[in-house]
Amino acid sequence: MECRRTTCFPPPPQQGYTLIEAMVAVLVLAIGLLGLAGLQATAMRFNHDAQLRSQATFLAYDITDRMRANLTGAYESGFSGNPNCDTDFTPSGADPASDDLEEWRNLLACLLPRGDGAITRAGDTVTVRIRWNEREDQNADFLQQFDFSTRLF
Repeated sequence: MECRRTTCFPPPPQQGYTLIEAMVAVLVLAIGLLGLAGLQATAMRFNHDAQLRSQATFLAYDITDRMRANLTGAYESGFSGNPNCDTDFTPSGADPASDDLEEWRNLLACLLPRGDGAITRAGDTVTVRIRWNEREDQNADFLQQFDFSTRLF
């Protein structure tokens, strides 16, 4: 309080500073939440991409294990476009090698977006190549490729 000879006057009130501080705090909070939302979206995308890569690795190991179980069967195929996912797939039972291959190609189509694969043999070394699209959008061109080489014996 400011006092003069006979009377005391209160200091003049400060008006509006609290409102400005609150608005700045809300602005900083909003920017922080937008950054957090962007970080969460990026993390989800990378997690989905990692899940697809893990699935491709699993499928490569799956077909090589099937080949080791049936060494006499010939497993060779080329890329033949995008196979369709058949949830009611049943192997024909005529040839175990071709049944394994067809079941594997069906799994590629069902578990990976636009999934397709190829197997090449050079003696006892087998290379499995798996391709898929990182995004569900069928028109997008985000093709990824996983190559796995191993010896069968």
